[in-house]
Amino acid sequence: MAKKERYEELANTVPGLIGGVENITFFTHCVTRLRFNVKDKSLVKLDEIEKINGVVGCQWSGEQLQIIIGQAVGDAYKLICEKTGLASQNSIDENLDNNKVKKKFSLNAVFDSISGCITPLIPVLIGAGFIKIIVLLCEQFGILAAGDPTHTVLTFVGDAGFYFLPVMVGATAAKKFGANLGLGMLMGAILIHPTLISSVAEGVSLNVYGIPVYAASYTSTIFPIILIVWVMAPIEKFFAKISPDSLRSITEPLFTLIVMIPLALCVLGPIGAFLGTYLSEAIIWLYNTTGFFGVAVLSAVFPWLVMTGMHSALTPYALNSFATVGYEPIVLTANIISNINQGAASLAVALKTKEKNLKSTAASCGITAVVGGVTEPAMFGINLKLKQPMYAAMIGSFAGAAVAGFGKAYAMVLTGSGGLFAIPAYISDNISNVIWMVAGMAIGFIVTFVITLFLYKEEK
Repeated sequence: MAKKERYEELANTVPGLIGGVENITFFTHCVTRLRFNVKDKSLVKLDEIEKINGVVGCQWSGEQLQIIIGQAVGDAYKLICEKTGLASQNSIDENLDNNKVKKKFSLNAVFDSISGCITPLIPVLIGAGFIKIIVLLCEQFGILAAGDPTHTVLTFVGDAGFYFLPVMVGATAAKKFGANLGLGMLMGAILIHPTLISSVAEGVSLNVYGIPVYAASYTSTIFPIILIVWVMAPIEKFFAKISPDSLRSITEPLFTLIVMIPLALCVLGPIGAFLGTYLSEAIIWLYNTTGFFGVAVLSAVFPWLVMTGMHSALTPYALNSFATVGYEPIVLTANIISNINQGAASLAVALKTKEKNLKSTAASCGITAVVGGVTEPAMFGINLKLKQPMYAAMIGSFAGAAVAGFGKAYAMVLTGSGGLFAIPAYISDNISNVIWMVAGMAIGFIVTFVITLFLYKEEK
């Protein structure tokens, strides 16, 4: 079946089942899910959406509607954009009618904002991360040496994906919060301008309108630019509202920048930097305090973090950890082992069940989770519905992550895969690092598989 034909029904019916295009304020997708922000949640018909061919599951994550499709979600996303006229990854004008719903501040809204800013950049982070892995592997096997032209090019290509994060997040945050895309990127570029970076490195004091600029390095950061663009969006709209039409193209960006420069460099940037730093330090402290037990518990509960969308809040921490200490010892390890065990539980169901359709579906979902780290089909389609496999996966994840945590396994780069393809991310100068991670994966898989076979009883 052609890709367009596969999602034709979905593209034709989903917009209507969520209240029409006029009810959509933001529309994007991640690796496996369509993500909608809507004005009126009461117009969304979850039960009917779940019945559509091609939909694995449907849920609310805070204020965001998530429709789980699988790895081909990009095809469904493009087709919906074509049929509805929604611009790719653009926030929709919330003033489409006079019944604009005022959003309340909440923890879910914070998670949704972070997710909306980071999700479109996942391909960048995956691509750049694996380029860095390739460089590391080439060094380990003597294929490339430092100073080799190819080594130099691949190194700065991999670094660029993280170094310029403030610029890229500035763009995605502008789309999320309804600000001008160019201004969002400009604010990010200001944070990593060579003059600012060299001034910080050399201890040169700077000020704006007499207000001292806080000396901080913003390369590879996320929190500062998200906070800056969030504040900039209403300021820009204010100047757009009061500016004469004939001068708006000049006054709107000019006055926005005049106001935002001191706010960004003297207030918001430092606050964001502190948030990122202290979040990382708090998680590292928790890790040092609880050791392998903390990693084990996090891995066991990770499926529930994914279901609620709370796992998105951990991505900025991971990126900040890579930027500051060069590795990440907790979240990725817990996530990868949890993902593999979702697949292990599904594969055990496939082995034990006598029902042909369930056997085929469970096998397919299991392989996808184990190899590619895409867990939604297995999690929502098999394990959560049957319950016992989910319990088994949680137990197996605790056991596997405890082993990896005991060996202090840590990821060297951010991985897009949470499955077997994530193993290269643990290759470092210390060979025991990848050995402990593989051991944790293997033990988690075996424990999950065996317990699922024991617990799962097929209804007669």
